[in-house]
Amino acid sequence: RPRGATPAEDAALEAELLADPKERAEHLMLLDLGRNDVGRVARIGSVDPNEQFIIERYSHVMHIVSNVDGLLAEGEDPLSALLAGLPAGTVSGAPKVRAMQIIDELEVEKRGVYGGGVGYFAAQGDMDICIALRTGVVKDGTLYIQAGGGVVYDSVPEAEFTETVNKSRALLQAARDAALFVTHRDGTN
Repeated sequence: RPRGATPAEDAALEAELLADPKERAEHLMLLDLGRNDVGRVARIGSVDPNEQFIIERYSHVMHIVSNVDGLLAEGEDPLSALLAGLPAGTVSGAPKVRAMQIIDELEVEKRGVYGGGVGYFAAQGDMDICIALRTGVVKDGTLYIQAGGGVVYDSVPEAEFTETVNKSRALLQAARDAALFVTHRDGTN
């Protein structure tokens, strides 16, 4: 959902988001995928969806977020944990294998970094990786911005388009700000 212009508007949009049956069903499907992914590399009985249906706010949008923890099973390591979760259900859909086949058939351009993992592995075994869901890539002097929405059976195409535009706004603003900075730094108009 977009952010509200006032705290009251923000609260109303949050309530609307959490009450939306389509959004709840989509998020529950993704939470289920997350539990399954973690379960592939976790000790039996350790999978814990410890936060569910929490709202996170960003500059231009708010999202429903859930977190799933698990203790690594014997013989598993941080890399196997990462690979068990990729591609994330938020960018592939479900069932994953068929969804990826459909994406490959329908999308003319390859996603590149979009939907991949960005982060680090430390020597002692720690890892911190995030999914590149909103990306800006400059190629041959052109900025390409990627953002997306979750399409499910009862999605409304216009609403998904609007969601994608809302999600891209922070990157568009950052690009505008960077262009202004360069213009002022170089003394050009």
